[in-house]
Amino acid sequence: MPTELRGLTSTEVAERVAAGKVNTLPSRSGRSTWDIVRANVFTRVNGILFVLFCLVVVTGHLLQGAFGLLIIANSIVGIVQELRAKRTLDNLAVVGEAHPIVLRDGERRRISRDEVVLDDLIAVAPGDQVVVDGAVVAADYLELDESLLTGEADPVAKRPGDPVLSGAYVIAGTGTYRAEKVGADAYAAQLTEQAAKFTLVSSELRQGINKILRIVSYLLFPVGALAIYVQFNQPDTTWQESVLRMVAVLVPMVPEGLVLLTSMAFALGIIRLGRRQCLVNELPAIEGLARVSVVCADKTGTLTQNAMTLGEIIDLTDDPDRTRRILAQLVAADPAPNASMQAIAEAIDPAAEPWQMTARAPFTSAKKWSGISFTNGEGHWVLGAPDVLAGGGRLVRRAEEISATGRRVLLLAECQTRVDSPDAPGPLSPIALLVLDQLMRPDAAETMAYFQDQGVELKVISGDNAASVGAVTRSLGVKIGDVIDARTLPAPSEEFDRLVDEADVFGRVTPEQKRQMVDALQSRGHSVAMTGDGVNDVLALKDADLGVAMGSGAPATRAVAQIVLLDDRFATLPHVVAEGRRVIGNVERVAKLFLTKTIYAITLALVIGLMGLPNPFLPLQMTVVGWFTIGIPAFLLSLAPNRERARPGFVWRTLAVAIPGGLIVAGAAIITYVVTRGFGDVSDKAETQASTATLIALIMTATWVLSIVARPYHWWRLGLVAFAYGFYFLVFFLPFARRLLELDISDPYEITFGVVAGLIGMGLVELTWWVTKAIRRERPRIWAQRKDAIA
Repeated sequence: MPTELRGLTSTEVAERVAAGKVNTLPSRSGRSTWDIVRANVFTRVNGILFVLFCLVVVTGHLLQGAFGLLIIANSIVGIVQELRAKRTLDNLAVVGEAHPIVLRDGERRRISRDEVVLDDLIAVAPGDQVVVDGAVVAADYLELDESLLTGEADPVAKRPGDPVLSGAYVIAGTGTYRAEKVGADAYAAQLTEQAAKFTLVSSELRQGINKILRIVSYLLFPVGALAIYVQFNQPDTTWQESVLRMVAVLVPMVPEGLVLLTSMAFALGIIRLGRRQCLVNELPAIEGLARVSVVCADKTGTLTQNAMTLGEIIDLTDDPDRTRRILAQLVAADPAPNASMQAIAEAIDPAAEPWQMTARAPFTSAKKWSGISFTNGEGHWVLGAPDVLAGGGRLVRRAEEISATGRRVLLLAECQTRVDSPDAPGPLSPIALLVLDQLMRPDAAETMAYFQDQGVELKVISGDNAASVGAVTRSLGVKIGDVIDARTLPAPSEEFDRLVDEADVFGRVTPEQKRQMVDALQSRGHSVAMTGDGVNDVLALKDADLGVAMGSGAPATRAVAQIVLLDDRFATLPHVVAEGRRVIGNVERVAKLFLTKTIYAITLALVIGLMGLPNPFLPLQMTVVGWFTIGIPAFLLSLAPNRERARPGFVWRTLAVAIPGGLIVAGAAIITYVVTRGFGDVSDKAETQASTATLIALIMTATWVLSIVARPYHWWRLGLVAFAYGFYFLVFFLPFARRLLELDISDPYEITFGVVAGLIGMGLVELTWWVTKAIRRERPRIWAQRKDAIA
């Protein structure tokens, strides 16, 4: 090895480590422990509840401030779950990240990216990602893809002295570069900070919740101001009682658990998937796969295992020994063999006396062949796809017949020009067909059957021979139509989009075509997931709605994918789907409950305030209702399995339940309060009796909202609703509970009215649910009729 490529010595490395010139990168999960604690304690919701709690404390009625426990609960649950998610992300990210090879003391060593120091020499081969900024010191036909940095997909040739930025990745050739910027100075620091960050940014679910909360916040201020004014202007009322009733108005308006349970659901998703060796680089990916309507799977490395074996050499000459000698020379001359060359190398030992090489053309997915030129008349040799190199004829038909059995076929041929000339390979003399056997992933058939059962379209997109791809797909039990050779596809157009949408299996697809196919499917309204493991999948993985990479794949694919299957188990994807559906479906249920509470609280405050009546409830009463009708059921619902496929329209569906439900609950409570209390001044006993009847109507109606949100029923969901009603029955039945909550059931007329109002409210909630369900079922048909009318 030349002196200049011996790399740093151990002493020089130690000096740089001591000087802090190490590639120290931000936390893989994006936030420190203190950031997590601060973000979960100092929230807007906690701030509002804390101020209201302090007001209750001033009155001396500490028990009425029980809602203050929500501050502690919100903070502890949020901190614990996010710290668990952070630990899971950090541990998995160490496994999934790139481990560069450095030259030190004249030896190659594989280290973690955090151990790279300034001036390290880093060796790269196809599929490797550039981990720090630097300059090339040696290049052997080195080509980089810098699309992650520039957006341009064309390969960039690199020569000694050329700069390289972290984020680029090698698509052909080999090389070595010197680390010139490490740690926070390198572009890698920015990539790492964004890659595995625990965040809800760009989540459709999160955006929907924020939109709803923004609307609610606009209503809180004027209604809250009205409530404060009315409660402090009630005649013959102490300031302590006014404060308590004002707090009782404001506390239920705050959807205190909605954001917490949303974050917790995502955090639990991270933890559950982490147990299955599934690294989630971007949190919204959990819900992303649940929304997917099309899964595009690469064949090699996804449906089949990466490893191949050389099954047969079909010699096309009269000298099979010469064929093996040529293959031995090609094995010896390839410094970075791909999977096909590795299979050949396992069957044929490298030549003991290598020929001198004059030119080399590394394999790329775009041209689908590689070649080497030797001196002294040893010839120019190419190895690649028969249908690409030979074009047509009997030889190609023979290769096609073999490919139709699911095996991979390569053509070894001699060309007349140097392999690096512009017109290479030119006219060829076929030497042999090499037949490679591919092993199926044992879980591929079951996984593909799962997606088909779930109504998710499957498309196999591969750079391999179309016949071979079709045979492999059929062997997995997947029903497919015609297999399309991507070379016959038109340029991106309406016709291209149609063909991609209608067909299921594509062969001879270039990396750029894979990206175009993803774009075509997205243009037709599909949410697209792309799975892959090779450098040729990077562009499509980056543009897909959800990119899924295999852990054993190229570092570049793991860097751009939102989800990495570290154990290479394709069967993990159904669990990701299930987790995404659990998160989306259950958060939607939770949102319906919390927003129903907010809407009925705002409506009560507004109407009661405009009437000039005192608030009928005390803080402790609202706290109990909030916990046992909303909080605890919502917590349990957020953890349950959910197999419903995610659909767009989260905000509409949530408000379609929350608005009518909240208005009906408020209406039942207001009518009961006005009828049982009346207007004007009343005695404290009459006030308490009217409040009790009003609370009964509110509880019965609000708990029925819980019953429709919990559908479809399972035994435990029925038990949840039954427990809520049973708990409230005990609250009104047991004397000590009545004293604690200041309830009075001594007037049978008022109690009966409250029960009847509650039953009517329950019926109206049920009726609204059926009407909304019918409208939702009819909407697609109505939209289709409108489109037909317009057409």
